Amino acid sequence: MSRARQAPRPAQLTTQQIGRAAILALHDELALSPKPGLVTLTDRGSHDDMDAHTFMRSLFALRGYFVRIAELGAEGAPFDALERCGIAAEARMLAATSDVNTHRGAIFMLGLLCASAGALAAAGQAATPEALRATLRQRWGETLQARTHRPSTLPGGIAARRLGLRSASAEAALGFPTLFETAEPALRRGLARGLPPGAARLDCLFAVMAVLDDSNLAHRGGLAGLRFAQREAAAFLAAGGIDRPDGPAAAEALAGEFVRRRLSPGGAADTLAAACWLQRLG
Repeated sequence: MSRARQAPRPAQLTTQQIGRAAILALHDELALSPKPGLVTLTDRGSHDDMDAHTFMRSLFALRGYFVRIAELGAEGAPFDALERCGIAAEARMLAATSDVNTHRGAIFMLGLLCASAGALAAAGQAATPEALRATLRQRWGETLQARTHRPSTLPGGIAARRLGLRSASAEAALGFPTLFETAEPALRRGLARGLPPGAARLDCLFAVMAVLDDSNLAHRGGLAGLRFAQREAAAFLAAGGIDRPDGPAAAEALAGEFVRRRLSPGGAADTLAAACWLQRLG
């Protein structure tokens, strides 16, 4: 199998390209299968209130959001403007899904990344992973750090605080270390060694699950559920990941176990989507 080659990253992207890449990346995540406990195109995973149709309605409702928040980044908007844009997008998502939370985490994470990419585009700079992370921390890091002290009213945030885990807000304040230090390198390595995109993405998902303090897992399964998911993901990779004769069967079996335990690594899914977005920007 031929090695995947990384195309040269464009020196400057338009806000339309940035936003479209975000929607395509979220579809990359949805289409991936087998995923442990997560919604795919063919099953609900550990969820009774959503399926692929719910996700597609959500993506349609969000198609303008990522472009708009990239524009705000290009305009040098303060964090409160980004936050208002994200709140409005969340309302459109909930209206489209009958109040089902499909993409709240992605609205936050990918929204900040699109704003950072917009800022780089306005400055005529390439949206490399290093530049994106630096821009995020320089422009909005102080506000994001202050935000970590604000009590969360969301189930995942409440679970993270109760269990002493690193919350989604803390990940953002640190410049998304799991994305830039684990997910993006894992996806890049998988593609470079010739894995098909789906296989590379699946191994990337497991790499994220192994290290992320996923508040969705903590909410659904407590600390025991989170640690179970981290151990199983690490063991899956240590055994050779998806690129081994029994890799697909092992992934299917683990997906079934996650459904049995009602676990769903939503934070890892958002991080995978962000890694797919980075790859699509290239």
